[in-house]
Formats: sequence, structure tokens, C-alpha cells
Amino acid sequence: MNSTKVKERIFLSSPHMSDEGYEMQYVKEAFDTNWIAPLGENVNGFERELAEKVGSKAAAALSSGTAAIHLALKAAGVGEGDIVFCPTLTFSATANPIIYQNAIPIFIDSDYETWNMSPKALEKAFEKYPEVKAVLVVHLYGLSADMDKIMEICKKHNVAVIEDAAESLGTYYKGKHTGTFGDYGIFSFNGNKIITTSGGGMLVSNNEERIAKARFWATQSRDQARHYQHSELGFNYRMSNVVAGIGRGQLKVLDQRVAQKNYIYEFYKRELGELEGVEFMPSNKWDEPNYWLSSMVLTGKVRPIDVMEALEKENIESRPVWKPMHLQPFFEKYDFVGTDVAEILFENGVCLPSDTKMTDEDLERVVETIKGLF
Repeated sequence: MNSTKVKERIFLSSPHMSDEGYEMQYVKEAFDTNWIAPLGENVNGFERELAEKVGSKAAAALSSGTAAIHLALKAAGVGEGDIVFCPTLTFSATANPIIYQNAIPIFIDSDYETWNMSPKALEKAFEKYPEVKAVLVVHLYGLSADMDKIMEICKKHNVAVIEDAAESLGTYYKGKHTGTFGDYGIFSFNGNKIITTSGGGMLVSNNEERIAKARFWATQSRDQARHYQHSELGFNYRMSNVVAGIGRGQLKVLDQRVAQKNYIYEFYKRELGELEGVEFMPSNKWDEPNYWLSSMVLTGKVRPIDVMEALEKENIESRPVWKPMHLQPFFEKYDFVGTDVAEILFENGVCLPSDTKMTDEDLERVVETIKGLF
């Protein structure tokens, strides 16, 4: 009986613990001191160290990036019936918390220059909806949005800005970390992110008072009293001390991970960029991306589904570019401002495996599989 050996799986982006074992040192400390709880030195340390890393005054370690967006909206005063501008080309976790607050999302188109929120479409959205409570900006796949233009527009309209930097930790815009331009920034440490805590998120801001308030909400809004007393609605959103220990260790290797993601992107671009109908993610002189996922657009005979199916046959993971929110069954009832840029990127885009544990041999395997289609 013949048996064919299954090729080792190449993942899109999977957890990558440090070779030095930094994570286990902090986790062991949590166990040794019996701080297996949503508080402790690792939580405090992770907040402090990440805030220092990105150049923000304060941070709150939370259970997820989604929780961080939710509390950012709440901190910005977003409530029932308020309008929030949100990019359409993003994961649903960006938009869902708007609904948690009973607010109204209005989806904004992308531009080809950044794949992120189009400043022109944003201007048109303000003309159509002048009464806006907040603008949510996303830095997609580690590419920075054009923050100077976006911040100028938002300041003109005196509106709060929240940066969803879940995919862009380690990305710089004009020498400054993404997530630190707006009133609030959020990061995610989900299992597929550039550094991970298995699950978790961080809310950052220069407004230390608002961050303290977010921590209060995240711990069930428990008032300072001998008995359990609650004067506000609370949430169970705090990060555990064990998880935070993993994060502290991962933060030590962030720069290494960014360098490897850049290496992967440059490898793909060099090997595939000259193929007919292939274009890679845009690069701008003001942008230093972390290239969380290397993504390309196919405009010729070879389609994204061809690439994804060919890779899957070789046990290689890939995925389409995010499906725009205004095309999603749950969100299609909400307005969309723009043209068809996000839709075209979705229809023609594919995300290639960008796992930082990939070897050159793995990269060659991906590249040769795709070249075979051409």
C-alpha cells in the first residue's frame, strides 16, 4: 500500500515564543508568587513597558483588542445614537464595539495609496454626517494610514480619534509608533499577531485619567468601598497576570519579529513582484510597516482563489483580504461613503503566509507553488 507523506503545514501567522525563554521566566514568577489573577506585577509591568515602547503616557492591559476598542469608545463618550466613522476594509472586531455602545457605524472607503481609510472619503463623510462622535482608524496588515491628513480633518471637526493598531504594533508613521496619534490607541495580542499573549489587548493614551477610568470599568466598575458596590456598568475585561507575563517576554523580541516580517515581505516581492498582474501592498516614504501579513493584489488571469487553492494543496495556509464591512450581512444596513476601492482590494487580494518561524526553504515552497500558476 502506497502512502504519500503529508508536507509540513506552513501557517499564515502563528505564535512564536522567544528562543531565550523570556516568557516562561515571567510566567514562572506569576506561579511562584501565586499571582494567578487579573492583577499582579506582570500586568503592571506589561502596561508600563508597552507604554514606554510605543511612547504613550499610560496603558491598560485588557482581555482582548476588541475590549480595548470598546473601552476607548466609552472613554470617548460614544453612546446610543452617536455616529462613528469606521473603515470598511477591516476585521469585524473594529466595528462590533460600536454596536456594543448602541452607536451607528458609518463605513469609509480605502485608498490605493495606503489600503487604509481614504482622507478624501472621510472628508465627504463629514459633509454628509457633520455630527460625529468619533473616528476609528485602522492600520491594516501593519501598513500605516495617512495620519497627518486624517488627524488634520478630525481636528478641524473636533472629533475624537481612536486608532485600531491591532495589526500594526512596531509600525512607524514618520518616526512615531502607530496607535499614538489619536486620543486612544489599541493593540491586540491574539495568537496570530506579531507578538502574542494567546489572547489579550492593550489600550493606550496620553490621557492618564481616562486610562485609569478604563481600568475601573474593566474590573466590573467596583467602587472603593468595604462591600461590593457598583455605581456604573462594569465589564470583566482585565488581563490575567499569567497572560501578561507572556506579553512581557514577547515584547523583548518585538524588534526581531518586525525584522523577520520585513524579510518575508521583501522575499515575496523580489520573487513574485515581476509576475504578470501581481502587485504588492503599497509602500510610502513616511511609512515603516511591520508587514504583519504580506499581501498582494492579482489583476491578471491568475485569481486569488487559484493561489489559495494551489497553496492549500501543498498544506500552506493563506486567506483573502478582509471582506469590507458594508458588504457583510450584519452591517450592510449601515451607510457607506466612498467608491469601490475596498471592494476591489477584497476581490483581488490575497494574504500570503507570513509566519516568523518560516525558513527560506518554506518561503521557496510558497513561491514555487505560486510561480507554477503562471
